[in-house]
Amino acid sequence: MHIQRYSSAAMMSFHRNFLATQTATTKKMANHLMANKACDVFINHRGIDTKRTIATLLYDHLSRLNLQPFLDNKNMKPGDKLFDNIDKAIRNCKVGVTVFSPNYCKSYFCLHELALIMESKKKVIPIFCDIKPSQLRLVNDGKVPPKDFQRFQSAIEEAKYTVGLTFNSSKGYWSDVVKNASDIVIERLVELESEEQMVKNSTNAPMTL
Repeated sequence: MHIQRYSSAAMMSFHRNFLATQTATTKKMANHLMANKACDVFINHRGIDTKRTIATLLYDHLSRLNLQPFLDNKNMKPGDKLFDNIDKAIRNCKVGVTVFSPNYCKSYFCLHELALIMESKKKVIPIFCDIKPSQLRLVNDGKVPPKDFQRFQSAIEEAKYTVGLTFNSSKGYWSDVVKNASDIVIERLVELESEEQMVKNSTNAPMTL
C-alpha cells in the first residue's frame, strides 16, 4: 500500500485554508441570523444629511453595546425588497430613533418610515440635527397622495411635541450626541423590558377567590 505523505508546509497551508473557509461560513451564517432577528432600534434618517455622520456612528455604537440596530445600508443587501424589509423592521423593533435634518421632510421614504413608527406606537427618540422642531413642515407639491400627506403631517406634528435631543453640528461634537442618544435608547429598552416582565408576571399570577 502506498501512503502519500504531505510536507508540514502543505499541511499548514491546508489548515489555514480550512479555517478561513470555516470562518467565512460562520460569518455568513451569523449575518443571516442577525438579518432575520427582530431589531432593537430602528434608525430613521435622511441619507444625504446624516448617513455618514450621526446615523452610522449611532449604529456602530449601539452594535458595540451588543444591541441590534437597523440601518438600511447596513442590514439590507442587493435583491431585498425595500418597503417589505423596512416595514418589517419597524413593526418588529422596540424603539425608533428619528434623526430630523434640513432635507428630511423632502423624502417620501423618511416620512413613510416616521408615519409607520408612530402608527405602530413605538417609543420614539427624536434627534433634531441642524433643525428646530418648529422648522419641520411639509410642502404640498402634489407629488404625495392626499392620504399619505395626511399620515405624514400627523406623524410630523406628533414628533414635534415629543421630547428629544437637539444638536448643532457646527458647535457640538458627534461623539456627545451619539453617547446621549445611546443612553436614552438603553433607558427606553430597560423600561420596555420591565413593562413586559410586569405584564408577564400578572398574566402568570395564580387567581385567588
